[in-house]
Amino acid sequence: MESFWASLGHLTATGMRARVYCEDFLFPKVHRTVAELWWIYSKPVPADSRELWTLFLQCSCLTAMIGGLFYNWMFASLEYSWHLSVAMAISFSLLLLLTLLVHPARCVFSMIMPTLGTKQGRRLLFSTCIMIAVVNITPNIISNIKTILQVIQCICKNSSDSLLNSTALLEKVSWEFGDAIQEVTHSIYKPMNGHFRISLLQNSSLIYQKMHLAGEKISREFLSVEVLVKDSVRVANRLAAGFFMLYLCFESSWYLKNYLTNLSFDNFYITKKLERLAMDRRAAHLLVGSSKKLIRPTGLKLSREEVVLCLVQAMLVTVALMLMLVLVAMDHFAFSVADTAVRRAAQFSAVPVTLSIKYKAEMGIMPFLYKLFWRPSEALLLSDFNRTYHHHLIFSSARCRISPPGPPSPSVLLVVGLLFCILYGSAFLEPFARRLCRGIAASFFQGCEEKRVLHLYRKLARRHSREQNSAKGALGSQGDGWMADITAQASATGSRVSFSRVWEVLGAWEKILKKTPTNP
Repeated sequence: MESFWASLGHLTATGMRARVYCEDFLFPKVHRTVAELWWIYSKPVPADSRELWTLFLQCSCLTAMIGGLFYNWMFASLEYSWHLSVAMAISFSLLLLLTLLVHPARCVFSMIMPTLGTKQGRRLLFSTCIMIAVVNITPNIISNIKTILQVIQCICKNSSDSLLNSTALLEKVSWEFGDAIQEVTHSIYKPMNGHFRISLLQNSSLIYQKMHLAGEKISREFLSVEVLVKDSVRVANRLAAGFFMLYLCFESSWYLKNYLTNLSFDNFYITKKLERLAMDRRAAHLLVGSSKKLIRPTGLKLSREEVVLCLVQAMLVTVALMLMLVLVAMDHFAFSVADTAVRRAAQFSAVPVTLSIKYKAEMGIMPFLYKLFWRPSEALLLSDFNRTYHHHLIFSSARCRISPPGPPSPSVLLVVGLLFCILYGSAFLEPFARRLCRGIAASFFQGCEEKRVLHLYRKLARRHSREQNSAKGALGSQGDGWMADITAQASATGSRVSFSRVWEVLGAWEKILKKTPTNP
């Protein structure tokens, strides 16, 4: 027990030392390193060769990472060939490396990352979801429909085969029945051939060939529809993905252009520079009075417009989710029908068919004599044909080539579910993504940020002065009215006030005299 407590105390002390090490040394060092790297990355011009090589290394690492993601996006999502994807990824990486060395382009590229959390990023994720659904879910639905058609083709083929075999049985029955009739009939009346003639189709390959051609035609039509749908959606998804990527770059550039040229654009945040400026000019009350209209960029508070925008975007994501759920439900329904058809077809039992023929031939001996004497007639039995024939109609066979039904892929459903979780998250995090874009632009262009802070401070000061002037004007007019009312009341009741004052003084002297004792 003592060893347990000793080991527990040792672990606790080790954990405390590790915590103190992380809080006092590791985390501050990591923070300083990251801050220094970001300072070098966001500077317009490196100060020395060390900063230049650091910037080049940062840009190279970003280029390698983005190039790998670009290759995976083109090859796995857009389904380009691997050699074209490699060539495009290398060309894009080299172009991106040269572009990142330019300061404004580096700022635009840095703002693209948080812009992925806005509606443009959601459009890219929507196109990815559509491509996943078309590549994985739609072929599975068509494959299950093919399985159902194969079951129907197998049933039709086996049932037609059984029907042909039943005609052969009818030929046998007719031949035996004709022999029985010939045995009974006299040779004078016996026909040349007393058998029944049944026209049979002895060559069943024609039926099989027609059924096979019909099945092949249906398969070709389904295959052409599948190829047409996949090619159309693939081309549309490639065009949409390219357009959204270009629009993503355009939106980042548009935000940076408005940030640099319009001082009022996206300028309603209480930043540290604004607080420092207000404290230096002893005007901290400006920020307190405008707290309802301004928000902090690092806070969780959302304005009314931002809340409405988040709810609208969430509704659009919900509509897309409903459409995707309809496609997933179709996949599950097609698999359920195909699986049921295959299992029921395997459980089909042979249907027994029984053919019974009863033939009885008698000959009466002078039946009119029996009628005269009212006695029952007697007949001579010539033939008694009573036979039963058995046959089985088979609707399914193990020789049929039926592909097994394909169940819905759980991995595809998991990926689509995760993408929609990201979509919902981005719908509610879009205001914070825009704030991050503003912070990136402020760190890249600090001179412009100081101008924007000064513009916002002057705007708040002008608003505060207008509010004070309006309040003073209202108080002055109200005070003048009060003085006029008091003067009018005094002039109207002046005499009455003076007489009442005299009587009050006389009453006070009278009370004092009554209380004073008199000498005898």
